[in-house]
Amino acid sequence: MNERKMEKRAGYSLMLPALLVIGLVTIFPILYSVWMSLNDIRLTTNGFLMKFIGFSNYNVIFSSPVYWHSVWFTVYYAIVTVVAELVIGMMIALAINGIEKLKDVSLVVMLIPWSLITVISAQMWAYIYNGVYGVLNYILQVLHVIGAPVTWLGTSTSAVIAMMVADIWKTTPFVVIILLGGLQMLSKEYFEAAYMDGANRWQTFWSVTFPLLRSSIALAGLFRILQAFGIFDLPFVLTGGGPGTTTQSLAILGEQALFQNLHFGVGSAIAVSTVALVLISCLIFLSAFRSLVEGESA
Repeated sequence: MNERKMEKRAGYSLMLPALLVIGLVTIFPILYSVWMSLNDIRLTTNGFLMKFIGFSNYNVIFSSPVYWHSVWFTVYYAIVTVVAELVIGMMIALAINGIEKLKDVSLVVMLIPWSLITVISAQMWAYIYNGVYGVLNYILQVLHVIGAPVTWLGTSTSAVIAMMVADIWKTTPFVVIILLGGLQMLSKEYFEAAYMDGANRWQTFWSVTFPLLRSSIALAGLFRILQAFGIFDLPFVLTGGGPGTTTQSLAILGEQALFQNLHFGVGSAIAVSTVALVLISCLIFLSAFRSLVEGESA
């Protein structure tokens, strides 16, 4: 027993520096943001002054239609992009896993979008969508799909769709990597047994592959939900949150409050509410996914 206690103490002592770093760079900023959201913060010549005002900052954002528009945009943007990336990523992962030759080459080519910095890929898509010299307009005009150039980022609907396409193009490879790793860990015996029982490819996927791959799907979905709710760089470069406030995410709204308008208390309240929204969304996703898998396996 004494040896076990000594081993546990040694293990805890080795973990302590890492835990202190995590607490310093993660937990403390979150707690301090919560405290800032409960205060009225004013800049002075000597720094800043904080005055406790309770939930007044939350009353400000919750009574703002701009805030609720950003919430709605962030939520449906995350839902559409994450679902699309999971579906497309699954199809690509199954395709790559099913080939023997050029598998490594296919994987490397597919990872090119993910390897690009988001700011650079956003600028590239801005050139593609440009209403004057954009390559998308040129291709569609050559194919006689459109008769005149379209300002893709100039209207609300087309701007949202254009941004979703750019995001799905960039982040789907991330989903593919996780799902492909899960596929390669599955035993071939399950699939051989399914084929011997006369199951076709769709039945094999839905009854064997999908249930066995649920942990990888859940992991990919959770990571993408976290990233999608914090979307900032893509709309910031591609649309600037426009036209108007159409593509203004919660991250952009918080940045405007914190760094442009210097409303630190309101900006902190937006950040804290975003974290709460992300946690709720992750719990809903896990609950819905668990119910789907249990329903199919019942």
